[in-house]
Amino acid sequence: MIGRLFGSRAKHVQRTSPLAQVPTPPDAGALSCRVLDPVGQPVPQAEFTVTDTAGRKVVGGWTDPYGSFVATVPEGEYRLAVSAEGYAPHRAAATVAPDTLTALGDVTLQVSQPPQLPAPGDWEIDPTHSSIGFSARHIGLARIHGRFNSFAGAVRISPEMEHSAMHVVIDAASIDTNVRMRDDHLRSPDFLDVARFPTLEFYSDRFAHRGGNRWAVTGALSLHGVTRTVTLDAEYLGLGNGMEGEARAACRATTELHRDDYTMSWQSMLARGIAAVGPTIEVELDIQVVPKS
Repeated sequence: MIGRLFGSRAKHVQRTSPLAQVPTPPDAGALSCRVLDPVGQPVPQAEFTVTDTAGRKVVGGWTDPYGSFVATVPEGEYRLAVSAEGYAPHRAAATVAPDTLTALGDVTLQVSQPPQLPAPGDWEIDPTHSSIGFSARHIGLARIHGRFNSFAGAVRISPEMEHSAMHVVIDAASIDTNVRMRDDHLRSPDFLDVARFPTLEFYSDRFAHRGGNRWAVTGALSLHGVTRTVTLDAEYLGLGNGMEGEARAACRATTELHRDDYTMSWQSMLARGIAAVGPTIEVELDIQVVPKS
């Protein structure tokens, strides 16, 4: 079935035996290929996944700096999927025999079409279908995870996306780590000091295209009375329609904040056992926007 599904792509497999200098278990062989871009340059860090005929993942990983990979698998028929940011996925099939290197040769990825961008105009964040979360080390050990439950924002899309702008306001008191005593402490003067600084604000008018669906959104983050430049590593997920037919655009973004940059340097342990938050905070945003009504 695999051969019929992928047609002639399985016929280009080259086999050499025995496996020179590649030790393999009994009844196992190896599968390899080199991943190239359309101009013949290697694609490092391309993700590959090898599955069996039932669709179960057998092995996966990333190509090396030369765009190559070698994976040892039991003998049998396999399906290979290769993907990389900015390129269309590639799929092929191969049969691996014992003590044999099954070389698929060069796999050339084709550039994928980027998702359609939102129409120019004013858009606003839909908080019901969006989230702003964070995580930080707990006394240097396990990570604690939290979110802000109340926020609002607007995006002005320019005909040239690079000239767009956005403004997000977060209610600092809405911080939620699912532990009331810890949340009360995070709202206190030791950390966010929400009585003096009730909001966190981010403003940006610098959208830089990094290729494919990746963007860098650089702006000013005001937190705890301090404003610093922050860059969001954003992945644009495309356009869709909601339950009522309304247009929606979505993106995912991450960044890292350094707590000391915002003068939140509390380091001691509270008597009740609430430990210090680590020096860096990972922030993750999943955002949907809709046209402003």
